Amino acid sequence: MKNSNTNFANYTPEQRYQYLVEQAKEHKELWVIQDDDGCVMLTTDDEDCIPVWPTEAAAIAWIKDEWQDCRPLSIPLVDWLERWVPGMEDDELFVAVFPMEDDLGVVVPPYELESQLKPKTKH
Repeated sequence: MKNSNTNFANYTPEQRYQYLVEQAKEHKELWVIQDDDGCVMLTTDDEDCIPVWPTEAAAIAWIKDEWQDCRPLSIPLVDWLERWVPGMEDDELFVAVFPMEDDLGVVVPPYELESQLKPKTKH
């Protein structure tokens, strides 16, 4: 079992992406942060992104300064796959996977993260 106090500052964005995928599969949830207006979004030069984290603690670590009025929100993995991914694709939003201070992490289209999270089955 991994130590819950892992120092993610030493992780590359790709390692954090893999960690989020592993945690989401294991715990069947993802974490976002929200305020009274809804889910927090981040903007890069090219994309609007919804940041997601693998654990409540990681989401809480983001809540400071301009985000201090926010609170973490757990999203069941099934809801993420069934509702969030199609909605984000309709709105042309991207996912910022496990951002940390000064590092947005890997930014991917929702279907790319979805393909990592879904069980490998052939239709």
